[in-house]
Amino acid sequence: MTDRRQILLKVYKLFDLLVMMGSFALATWMTYYQSGPISFDEFLSMRIKVQNFVLFVGLLFAWQFIFSAFGVYHSRRLTSRVRESLDVLKASTFGTLSIYLAAFLFNMSMITPMFLLILWVASSSICVLSRLILRWVLKRIRLRGRNLRYMLIVGTNARAVRFAKKLESKPELGYRLIGFVENEWAGNNEFQGNGYTVVSDFDGFAAFIRENVVDEVMICLPVKSFYDQISTVAKGCEEQGIIVRYLSDMLNLKLARSRTDNLEGEAVVSHYTGSMGGWQLLIKRFIDITISSFLLILLALLFIFVAVLIKIASPGPVFFIQERVGLNKRRFRLYKFRTMVADAEEKQAGLQDLNEVSGPVFKIKDDPRITTLGNFLRKTSIDELPQLINVLKGDMSLVGPRPLPVRDYNGFGQDWHRRRFSVRPGITCLWQVDGRSDIPFEKWMELDMEYIDRWSLWLDLKILTKTIPAVLQGSGAE
Repeated sequence: MTDRRQILLKVYKLFDLLVMMGSFALATWMTYYQSGPISFDEFLSMRIKVQNFVLFVGLLFAWQFIFSAFGVYHSRRLTSRVRESLDVLKASTFGTLSIYLAAFLFNMSMITPMFLLILWVASSSICVLSRLILRWVLKRIRLRGRNLRYMLIVGTNARAVRFAKKLESKPELGYRLIGFVENEWAGNNEFQGNGYTVVSDFDGFAAFIRENVVDEVMICLPVKSFYDQISTVAKGCEEQGIIVRYLSDMLNLKLARSRTDNLEGEAVVSHYTGSMGGWQLLIKRFIDITISSFLLILLALLFIFVAVLIKIASPGPVFFIQERVGLNKRRFRLYKFRTMVADAEEKQAGLQDLNEVSGPVFKIKDDPRITTLGNFLRKTSIDELPQLINVLKGDMSLVGPRPLPVRDYNGFGQDWHRRRFSVRPGITCLWQVDGRSDIPFEKWMELDMEYIDRWSLWLDLKILTKTIPAVLQGSGAE
């Protein structure tokens, strides 16, 4: 999963703080040792003034800010080891200089040149070594077919072929080439001699990314002569939340932000909506795992009790398991307590004329397929609790756009709706707390886009706190 992969690359956000603290403690101990032998117990028993503690916390924030400013927490999949190591060294150097500046301003006598040297050597070496180790681990994982990203290349010229060969020569990067997008042209015969496949033309591009798993699209066309085609491709990816990379000029996109990387001397510019990663995604995933694990243990007896009631109330399985569309249109099996008769999906076609909501989704207020117990489970949202299993597995998050059935996804009429699949789906989101299921489909989609564009940990927290009273009120529950 994309977020899981990015979280793995960003785990050092917290690790770097521990490295700084450890290096600071090491430098302090060795500096004090110069003035006479000091035991470890004596070192730990030293008193720390409140103002010094506050200043140290400020230095931690400054250290983290400097590391973030140098981009060391960006995904480094396309960055060389040397480039990443240099960036880390720059960040640790400026971080050490910030401590020197603080020592000068606040007259910190303990911050000596020897102290700064020990701090810099310790923090730099550990941070660089940790990233080299991470690269080695990720290489092994990717060579075993995990942590992969599926890429589509637009263009079949020599530049596109050269980039594809570079990509394939580095399997440790974890990319899998889906194919190429291009119309018929004079160079097609020469291109086919390279053993590559054209999977779509420009007219069929939108349909191809709509129906296939595509994590990234690389544009290798000359901008001047193919600007219209490039713009169409980039905007189509923007609508569906797919990362766009290209080897030249910036494009005029409305929503997507950009970032540059490098692959074997080739400048690569990435456009993305939402978030490509960072420490906030690491924390978000940590919260998902922690809360879902805790609730699954806490609610285990409730699960058993509800399961027994469902078996008594009507024949059929305890769980309703349905294929849903998740991150970048990946399919997964969603779990809910069964609230309808066992053959509910087969009966849906006969009830289509009674659908009460707009758009491709299907919903009836007094659905005859719902059992008496099922009505209660839906009213209290207890039927949604098994989705905590999906959250723990990584298919879903606690907060995010609701995962839709494949049938509903196939009914989407506008590609901008599909940008909701550029983030991990969730149990609750803005539309659940602002309007629940009583709002029109278009408004629902707008709220999902608003969530993606405004996303932050603080927004997730607000949605979670608003979800509890919305569930307790039971108004418009799904």
